[in-house]
Amino acid sequence: MNENDVRAALAPFGMNGRIDGVFVKDGLVQVSLTATREEAARLEPMRRDMAAALGDMPGVKNATVMFTAAKAPEPEAPPALLKEVAHVVAVASGKGGVGKSTVATNLALALAAGGLRVGLLDADIYGPSLPTMLGSHAKPEVRDGLIEPLERFGVKMMSIGLLVPPEKALVWRGPMVMGALNQMLGQVNWGRLDVLVVDLPPGTGDAQLTLAQKAKPDGAVIVSTPQDVALIDARRGTQMFAQVNVPVLGIVENMSYFCCPNCGHRAEIFGHGGARAEAEKIGVPFLGEIPLELAVRESGDAGRPVILAAPQSAAALAFTALGARVRGALGA
Repeated sequence: MNENDVRAALAPFGMNGRIDGVFVKDGLVQVSLTATREEAARLEPMRRDMAAALGDMPGVKNATVMFTAAKAPEPEAPPALLKEVAHVVAVASGKGGVGKSTVATNLALALAAGGLRVGLLDADIYGPSLPTMLGSHAKPEVRDGLIEPLERFGVKMMSIGLLVPPEKALVWRGPMVMGALNQMLGQVNWGRLDVLVVDLPPGTGDAQLTLAQKAKPDGAVIVSTPQDVALIDARRGTQMFAQVNVPVLGIVENMSYFCCPNCGHRAEIFGHGGARAEAEKIGVPFLGEIPLELAVRESGDAGRPVILAAPQSAAALAFTALGARVRGALGA
């Protein structure tokens, strides 16, 4: 007497597809059948007949047939996000006002200038600035259920600011914000990219953690200004990525110093060198200094970032060097 004998004896009942388990030992036979609560009542007479048939088999001392709850179907695995994107780089800061979006935009353009296929995702739902910085507020098309990103200066771009009127305030709670972020990650036709630069919202809250987990960045660039109040928050941002196992590619010091366009005098308005010292302290690379220049603000407001508008300026050259360091860190 073995399991095959039991299944053969039950075959005439046409229930083998419901057999969930068979136990046979020392004349004891136990069979479990899957059925819902409603099906169990209807199948009860057949269950008794099956138990009787098993009990009549030679060598069987006791036979039991029981119903077990039908197994729920295995949930389908969600489609892989960004499956055609080779590398994802998160640009983050522990606080707002440090020029994170400016760095993210010029970094994306620097990578594209190096021959990479680049996308730029503005993940700051409450304060999207990418449409202004890249000079486009056109509404994206939807094709086959996917949003087609816009393309500016050779970079694919997507922002919630392209989907809502620029003057509209988004008074959204957390679930709505996360829904919008998931849509921009999973329902945008990014296509094949070498690098997707994600401009994260400032801070270290739920949105940042969720994006870090779902977009699975290959690395993060932390943006800070030189003064202590910004460096404290940059440290928190670094710790956040450590908690979600995202390597920190390094810290960049934005608004590192100011050079007077008239006399050339250099003034360290926010201090200087704090980000470099912080990077050394916490053991991550220092990615460079971005000077505070009038051209950075003017070009950003005009929709043509400084790396394109004034390519020989100190800021543009610093962004180009930043792109080269990030590309080297990614091995792209």
